[in-house]
Amino acid sequence: IQIYFDFSGYSDMAIGLGKMFGFDFPENFRYPYISRSVAEFWRRWHISLGSWFRDYVYIPLGGSRVGRWKLYRNLCVVWGLTGLWHGASWNFILWGLYFGLLIAMERSGWGHILQKLPRLFHIYLIVVILISWVFFVFEDLTDVSYYLAAMFAVSNNTLLNEQFLYDLTSYAALLIIAGVAATPIFRLCRDKLLRSSIKGLRLMFNGGASLFYISILLLSTAYLVDESFNPFLYFRF
Repeated sequence: IQIYFDFSGYSDMAIGLGKMFGFDFPENFRYPYISRSVAEFWRRWHISLGSWFRDYVYIPLGGSRVGRWKLYRNLCVVWGLTGLWHGASWNFILWGLYFGLLIAMERSGWGHILQKLPRLFHIYLIVVILISWVFFVFEDLTDVSYYLAAMFAVSNNTLLNEQFLYDLTSYAALLIIAGVAATPIFRLCRDKLLRSSIKGLRLMFNGGASLFYISILLLSTAYLVDESFNPFLYFRF
């Protein structure tokens, strides 16, 4: 949740600043956590990076218009390079190849089944993405194995302890808000209201939206003043 709101938030700020100077930049995130497959996730996450690798690496290699094994090779090359783009470290290379392997498995037939499932049943996606972030965060592979063992309860240091329960209850409301905000429910409600034939309803929505944005700005500023320094996660890239 943190890396999503950090990165998508900064992307939205860049898009907004660009509009102030007359530039129209494309959307960089499109609610990736509602995806049903890894391939769909990467069509919604960091869209500019995925588009660049598609246009300048994947398509020149032949894209998907090749035989099955060459397709798998292309996916491994693209995702290996995607990992290297994030850093010349084994954890990033494994992170990229991990996604390449998953997408190759989906291309072999698994992905068609996933796309037929209702969007609510996307536990598969959430689990594999959570695993991927462990590789992304820890450069030391020993830390990766240690953390994964704790996640899957195969070590003595389980995540389900008193500290976890305390943090969960302390931040439960914030987690629920963040979870809802990671879905397009607010955008769908906004679009439905703006398409309403009742003019008063549209005017009320516009006024309410302005008040909402001002409130969020003041609340965010208050949190910044009160909290300690917490740098943007992508600064090291």
